[in-house]
Amino acid sequence: MSPLKRRFRFTPLHLAGWLFADMLLVLALVSMGDRGDPLAAQAAAKPSKPAAVEPSPEPSRTPTGPRSVARKPVKIHLTAAVGDTALMVKQLRAATARYEEREAAFVLTFGQAPEPGDGQAYARKVNEALRKARPDMCTDATTRDFWSKGPSGSADLEIYFYTR
Repeated sequence: MSPLKRRFRFTPLHLAGWLFADMLLVLALVSMGDRGDPLAAQAAAKPSKPAAVEPSPEPSRTPTGPRSVARKPVKIHLTAAVGDTALMVKQLRAATARYEEREAAFVLTFGQAPEPGDGQAYARKVNEALRKARPDMCTDATTRDFWSKGPSGSADLEIYFYTR
C-alpha cells in the first residue's frame, strides 16, 4: 500500500485530552452548583425589628483590621520654577496645612512639561518637596511620578489619605 492510501486508524488515546477537559468542566459546574444563593442568605440573616426596646449606649469601638484608603483624593496644584525647591516646600506646606494630622497612603503627581522625561523629573522633585514639607504625613506613602503635557514649572498632585 502506498503511503497516500493509508487509512487513519482511530485509537482511544486521541480522546484523552477531550475527556480530561470535559471532566474538568463537570467539576467546575458541580463546584459552582454547590454554593448557596447569597441573596437568599442575606435576606435570611436580616433580623426582624424587635419590640420597643430602649437603646443602650453604644460602647466606643476601636477599628480592627486593615486600614482603608479614601476614594476621593485631595487635589493640589503647584506652580514653582524647576529648581525652586524652597518655594515648592512652602506651597505644599500651605496647601496641606488642614490635612497635617492625616497620613497619606499614596500620592500621584503629574509634572507638566513639553517632554515626558522632564515632566516625570519635575514630579519626582515635587514628591521630594512634599516629603520635606510634611514628613509625618508622607512617612510610608507610595509616590508615583507622571507626566502631563504643558508648560514647565507646575504640577498637579492627587493625595489619597487613609480613612480615619
